Amino acid sequence: MCGIAGIIGNRDRQAAREKVGRMLKALEHRGPNDVGIEVWDGAILGHRRLSIFDLSAAGHQPMLTPDGKIGVIFNGAIYNFRQLRAELEQKNYKFKSETDTEVLLYGYQEWGFDKLVAKINGMFAIALWDDLRKTLFLVRDRLGVKPLAFAVENGAIAFASTVRALKAAGYGGDLDETGVAEYLEFGFLTDNFSIYKNIEKLAAGEILEWRDGRIIEKRIYWDVPKTPSETTISFAEAVEETERLFLQAVEKRLQADVTIGALLSGGIDSSLVCWAIKQLGGDVTAFTVGTPNDVFDETNIAAQTAKQLGIKHEVLELSADKPPNIDELVKAYAEPFACASALGMLGISKEVTKSATVLLTGDGGDDIFLGYPEHKHYLTAGKLARSSPDFAADLWRKTRRIVPQVGTIKRAVSFLDYSFGGLGAVGQARDGLPVYERNNLLGERLKDVSLSHRQMDWTIESGRNLLAEFLEYDRETRFVGEYLPKVDGGTMFYALEARSPFLDTELWEFAAKLPFGMRLHNGKSKAILREIVRRRIGEKLASGKKQGFIVPVQKWLAEHWKAHFVEILRDSILEKEGWINVKPALKLLENSIPKNWSPRQLWFIFVLESWLRFEKNLTN
Repeated sequence: MCGIAGIIGNRDRQAAREKVGRMLKALEHRGPNDVGIEVWDGAILGHRRLSIFDLSAAGHQPMLTPDGKIGVIFNGAIYNFRQLRAELEQKNYKFKSETDTEVLLYGYQEWGFDKLVAKINGMFAIALWDDLRKTLFLVRDRLGVKPLAFAVENGAIAFASTVRALKAAGYGGDLDETGVAEYLEFGFLTDNFSIYKNIEKLAAGEILEWRDGRIIEKRIYWDVPKTPSETTISFAEAVEETERLFLQAVEKRLQADVTIGALLSGGIDSSLVCWAIKQLGGDVTAFTVGTPNDVFDETNIAAQTAKQLGIKHEVLELSADKPPNIDELVKAYAEPFACASALGMLGISKEVTKSATVLLTGDGGDDIFLGYPEHKHYLTAGKLARSSPDFAADLWRKTRRIVPQVGTIKRAVSFLDYSFGGLGAVGQARDGLPVYERNNLLGERLKDVSLSHRQMDWTIESGRNLLAEFLEYDRETRFVGEYLPKVDGGTMFYALEARSPFLDTELWEFAAKLPFGMRLHNGKSKAILREIVRRRIGEKLASGKKQGFIVPVQKWLAEHWKAHFVEILRDSILEKEGWINVKPALKLLENSIPKNWSPRQLWFIFVLESWLRFEKNLTN
């Protein structure tokens, strides 16, 4: 893992070098082991290194070809670099390091950029400058595990691992109205928007090519299969192939020249990772987050699993009652980020980095093998829509107006909305911007802002294909906007490289083609993974309920953080700049105190205000 930055097309060499230097300073936590800058006529690349492969100076970046005409910087890990290196050595390329970086240089010379990208397997954000062709290539890995942002200004392009790094160099404008609205809706920003105007994010699986002062082309080189294919394999065969691909994915991620650890909760995904490590002969320590006296504490289950697998195990205790310092959250994440479990991720990373530099996690299993409760609901809703005539949607829209939406009836109304309204109904169901509007929380700058997912039409056709459409929508929102940044931001703040075998693209391609009914076999979420756990670890773990790591920020806001929240809102930057109205927010908080539970929209405002104050201090 590392941090990358660069500027192409700025003819003021000194000014450009200073800007890259400021970006690298902002990225220092991502790469504390080394720093490097290389300059060509009209091009500068900069790098912060976290050493994982070849800890010597031979791994220094930017890395150049012997003639200095091609330079590369990258953040991430190429898991098949040794195979590619062997292929290139047969073509007489001479390597000077044992890093995965050098393969990118000679692979580009041999195959060209697109074929190189097609060959590499891993998680990455890469910038390659070809000085002979005066061309820059930027690329992001297939699933979007590693971040990459850019800004175009006056015929030049600047790029960096984070939005904050670009802003530190003077790129970007004021806060973007739609970006702020999206954050208040979700508690995070997707790749479609930046918190600042004039800063964009490269999409997952996308290549950007820059030459002659402009973007020549942006092209998608890979995408997840959107609709399951017809299959003749049985459930048992799907389980066997998944196990084979998963073991292969874990084996790839056990490559490193530093100490590796693994997360172990009481759940299926992380337990499978630890089982696979043991099966492959890996010698790692498993870390469990313990929350003593908390109903969601998973320490005992994790300890039993570790003992059964015969792996070393450590418990990292985090108090469920003592709230962490929110300052760490706003420092770690380049844009406002209100994912509550990010606080836990930061606490874990801080402790794990004392013992390991690489951490294997179980992230991604729920997303591709269908582990969230809504997956089953949407599959069932789709079945109802497919068995209903077209006029049923019109009939339901007329009927729902007179149906009381309380208790179990309200849940039934939502289910029918999904069946006969599809993704449009799903997009409007969340308690996002409407909560702010009902409580008069939005300032003048947000009065006329709308979000596209709330404008989607309700159609029965969408209902008939609801789960497939939702998975595509979810990957473009929660997956790349919340789940992946949570892990990258939390671990990299402490210079810890996170790797998840469930984010292996070969595994995703296979699983994505499996019918939904097979992935939810017999009505069980994550049925394929559960079956592997049942066979390899035990029935008790396989039949356990998903519970996740709970961080009660809404409770803390009504209790421990209340005084701080009130204090900062009374001198609110958000209100001064026209984003929110303070009096209604304080009234909503006051009404929440007797319940010891505040609306999550107040938590989102708390994080945004705290983040904005931190940003203002950085620029002062």
